[in-house]
Amino acid sequence: MVSPLLIPTAESGPLKAVEDSIDSFFEPFAAWISGWVFYAFPVAGISIPIVVVWLVAAATIITVFLGFPQFRSMKLSMEVVRGKFSHADDPGEITHFQALSSALSGTVGLGNIAGVGAAMALGGAGATFWMIICGLLGMATKFAECSMGVKYRKQNADGTFSGGPFKYMPIAFGRLFGKVPAMILTGGFAIAIFGFGVGGGNMFQANQTFVQAKDVTGGSDGFLGSDGAALIFGLVLAGLIAAVILGGIQSIARVTSKLVPFMGIMYVVACLFVILGNFSKIGTALGSIIEGAFTPQAGLGGLVGVLIVGFQRAAFSNEAGLGSAPIAHSPVKTRRPTSEGFVALLEPLIDTVVVCTMTALTIIIADAPSFQGGIDQVIDGGAVPDGVTLTSDAFETFLPWFPIVLAVAVALFAFSTLITWSYYGEKAWEFFFGHSKMSLNLYRLIFCTFTVIGTVLTFGQVLTITDSFLFICGFINLAALYILLPEIRQDMREYIADRKSGRLYELGADDDAHLAEIRAEHGNTGELPKMEGTEQEHHTKE
Repeated sequence: MVSPLLIPTAESGPLKAVEDSIDSFFEPFAAWISGWVFYAFPVAGISIPIVVVWLVAAATIITVFLGFPQFRSMKLSMEVVRGKFSHADDPGEITHFQALSSALSGTVGLGNIAGVGAAMALGGAGATFWMIICGLLGMATKFAECSMGVKYRKQNADGTFSGGPFKYMPIAFGRLFGKVPAMILTGGFAIAIFGFGVGGGNMFQANQTFVQAKDVTGGSDGFLGSDGAALIFGLVLAGLIAAVILGGIQSIARVTSKLVPFMGIMYVVACLFVILGNFSKIGTALGSIIEGAFTPQAGLGGLVGVLIVGFQRAAFSNEAGLGSAPIAHSPVKTRRPTSEGFVALLEPLIDTVVVCTMTALTIIIADAPSFQGGIDQVIDGGAVPDGVTLTSDAFETFLPWFPIVLAVAVALFAFSTLITWSYYGEKAWEFFFGHSKMSLNLYRLIFCTFTVIGTVLTFGQVLTITDSFLFICGFINLAALYILLPEIRQDMREYIADRKSGRLYELGADDDAHLAEIRAEHGNTGELPKMEGTEQEHHTKE
């Protein structure tokens, strides 16, 4: 996902005047909402953001309550992703692997390139250790939210599926507060998702893509530095996005299932060039990560400071608990919602534990002057250095041509994030305006329009507001998951029992008729009665 850092602005002229006017208008509200969402309280002289505590505490509680599924069921997760228990007639639109790719395309991105560098400048090498711990804990949160996103999904008249928090929040909050408060809370979540989708998930990505492309083609003196280049670039980018998103989630999934593995492998291979090219330094680098996690360099806030930096970067990177991933997973082809929970828990593993760690090792091993210089700058009270610069400098010590590769990586990461967040925003739009073709096409036109605007203008304060919106989602979503935790655990236990008994291999279309009868009998609420006997046990979950 996008990080609330690195916001380039227009340098001069009328565009700069427009940006300044809009930023001035929104600045008071941006300061208020970001101050509230990212409010921090002091502990041992360190400011700890409440949102980070909320996300990490929830991940820890869910991990313990569910019995550490991310460690006990890794083999099962891989079996589900490979389609071992899938059937051709399973209801849904996309495969488990396509759902995983779609969700990953919304999280693996600039945060992995820029965010890690910035985190290490703030917390040193030790921040990496706490990023890994937070990523491992976040796997359980992804399991919980994505299994519920599939469980309470609904099929639309055109055969498509809509699920995610928009479906399970009304049920969860309705049990505790009643229908009206539940719909108000769900509506607030939808507004926040839509706001971030247009801002951070769209405009920011488009802007960063153009800026990086401009830098590697000669900057202001290159062909992208000419008048009107940003507008033309934006129109082309919007056209490419429209060509994908007009086909809906199946089209998005087809693209991301090819794009995500390609860009992930490309980036990891580049990291391995540096890491394996300096093989003798790997042990030292790993040692510095462990040592820095518990005895950090003086001036970095001590153990608590490094821990918070690592947790914050991981929480912002993998989006566990924010409610975005369940939207991508809800159209999956399956009769067992819990199966998608086991798929989703792989996301923080890939995003944070693998990709972010590879970036960190590359920066540590390369040991470019800008790395320690950035740390010294922070210790002296200066600004946090540009994370992209730290990462790029690390690669350039071994691969002088890497700025070109980085530009391609940024473009691919941003494009995949754009099309995924277009789908998230579409489901939020659908919550208010329905699923009609005219309504959805209007939304897609609006989204592509903001893509063009994003390449031309930045609207820094607007992006600050939309970044805050995303983490408002975390407060609302995790509250709903706490209410649903008992049934999440029950569903998980039944699924694992069916896996051990071989029942998962036997499920087929014949199960749907009996399932429909059960749902009709109990008001189609998703709350099905506990049934006795091994052969019928799985119906309680479908």
